[in-house]
Amino acid sequence: MIFTGLSVGPMDNNCYIIGCEETREAAVVDPGAEPGRILRQLEELKLNCRLIILTHGHADHIGALGKVQEATGAEVMIHADDAAMLTSPGRNLSMFTGGAIKLKAADRQLRDGDTVGVGKLQLKILHTPGHTPGGISILAEDKLITGDTLFAGSVGRSDFPGGDHNLMIKSIKEKILTLPPETPVYPGHGPASSVGEEARYNPFLNGSW
Repeated sequence: MIFTGLSVGPMDNNCYIIGCEETREAAVVDPGAEPGRILRQLEELKLNCRLIILTHGHADHIGALGKVQEATGAEVMIHADDAAMLTSPGRNLSMFTGGAIKLKAADRQLRDGDTVGVGKLQLKILHTPGHTPGGISILAEDKLITGDTLFAGSVGRSDFPGGDHNLMIKSIKEKILTLPPETPVYPGHGPASSVGEEARYNPFLNGSW
């Protein structure tokens, strides 16, 4: 598996590229900004983007979606509970950040437990609501992308419309902390961590907050 990330845009969003070494097919996760950089990274890796998977529908994670999809023809996927955010600048919060992002509807609406094929890779979708109703984490072999649900030493905001802090903590404890402790965690912002590190040191999860 090819796995790489790049930080894009003014909010330093982590965009991830997951590629199949054999077929050279790839998925781009959360193309939040700087579509040119994302497309150049795909070209440098000699990968063909077939899928764009969104961990949730907020503006800072979908800002480059339209241009990346236009350039690649990739199929767009988002959880069913966040699907309406793609077509609504109000719901995706872009109308409050100096722009209005209104995109086409997703090609596929995801559900908890779905698997998504990228070449010969199988990505598992974990529904981890709380930051948004349709927030997901993506398990790619032994690596977990958590979007804005879980960060190194912190958790996502829950004060936006549809947010629910208690539900987010429940999601993390039931869907993420049950994975092997050595599982690397790749969040939507900031540095990587691991399941074990977060279970032990994250104050929102270990009772020290």
